[in-house]
Amino acid sequence: MALDWNKLLCTKRIRELRGGRASTRAAQDVRTEFDRDYDRTVFSTPLRRLQDKTQVFPLEPNDAVRTRLTHSLEVSTLTRGVVRAVVQRLVDRKLISQDQAFGIEAIAATCGLLHDIGNPPFGHAGERAISSWFKKKLKQEPAFFKALDEHPQAAQLRGDFLEFEGNAQTLRIVSKLQLLADRHGLNLTVGTLSAAMKYTAASHEMSKVPHEKEKPGHFASEQDVVDIIREQTGTGTARNPIAYLVEACDDTIYATVDIEDGIKKGVISWQALEQALKAESSSSETRALIEKHLKDASDYIQGEPGLELSGKALDEARAQLFRTVVIATTKEAVIQSFDANYDAIMSGSYPGELISDSAAKGLIDACKEVGRRHIYRADQTLRLEVLGRRVIHDLMDIFWEGASSFGHPPPDPQKFARKFEGKIYNLLSHNYRAVFENVLKSSKLPIRYHQFQLVTDYVCGMTDTFACKLHAEITNG
Repeated sequence: MALDWNKLLCTKRIRELRGGRASTRAAQDVRTEFDRDYDRTVFSTPLRRLQDKTQVFPLEPNDAVRTRLTHSLEVSTLTRGVVRAVVQRLVDRKLISQDQAFGIEAIAATCGLLHDIGNPPFGHAGERAISSWFKKKLKQEPAFFKALDEHPQAAQLRGDFLEFEGNAQTLRIVSKLQLLADRHGLNLTVGTLSAAMKYTAASHEMSKVPHEKEKPGHFASEQDVVDIIREQTGTGTARNPIAYLVEACDDTIYATVDIEDGIKKGVISWQALEQALKAESSSSETRALIEKHLKDASDYIQGEPGLELSGKALDEARAQLFRTVVIATTKEAVIQSFDANYDAIMSGSYPGELISDSAAKGLIDACKEVGRRHIYRADQTLRLEVLGRRVIHDLMDIFWEGASSFGHPPPDPQKFARKFEGKIYNLLSHNYRAVFENVLKSSKLPIRYHQFQLVTDYVCGMTDTFACKLHAEITNG
């Protein structure tokens, strides 16, 4: 199967393709459809919520340490720069037009903003907490998944929760949950939605190879949206080429800036960082590159006249310079890697990752390993992750009592509101309840599946602070 940029850059919007009205625009609006996607994302509530969601350090009081929002802004910025270089090469080779190049760049920048919107509070620890809640309930109540197990799609329905994944939740949010004027989320173009799908497998189709199937990319509840996206963009089950570039930029950013934030937090010193990076070098070439970048960072600071820094301030300045030079090196390697693998990517047969197949692999691997060993496992980080898990488990316990009591046909509103479980149900987000109650009228999936989703939708939408505040209010904690 050959992918075609003419189809990949499809400007049709999901609402119209699902039978709704066409999108309207002012006569004087000169933005492209992909520019409009970017603007809708910038003004969206889920993006704003990322300012109070964990990147590495939960509930961080230091404004200089990154949140999911600052991380997403950085990914979007780097992605735009990388893609601008990539598409110019494609234009020079006459593989795309200049207008198409602008479209690809706009989509990529939007996907950089979107890529973490589905993350629950407390980062990846929050994803694991949601999955572990379902596993705990299944262990306590063997019949907990009974309604799902009796459905023909049982494996996927179970996997959607036992292998809960924020990337799949992202598609759910932007296509259905973020209510504007209707039930079609942000009503983005399918060109943008396709590129935003980092993973291509359903939860029962996961495999270690190819890479894009390592995690679930969508839930059973969004299969209708996925089918439309794949048909309109011509990707079938293949990954969108832009997704490879967004993923590479995301990996580059978190591998480098998490180290910088670790320095700012005092989790690791510059001297310890130098030793750790050298120890994680997988080859003499990688070690030489790391030593060069470390030296470049130090020499630049020391060679700047009038800049007299010492102690932690010096460590932070070096870390910022190190991050800058590593990103610059990796950016060039990613551009070359995309170019080298372009034919396989466009044939839908490329199974790998751009960084893993680039000259920057050892450099980024070393940075990631330092993060895993010295930053993510720091005591202060782990303590807050434990707190986050407790908060999420308790909230899901509480709200499950309300969600599980509402079925189809719906209960009498007045009688239900007087019951304790009805009171809990009414504490759930009105928007998510509206989506839930509407889907019960026509869904072919089990009611219990949607009850599960109502709880996960609500918890996922919370910020770190809101989750802790609500937990304290409800549990008197």
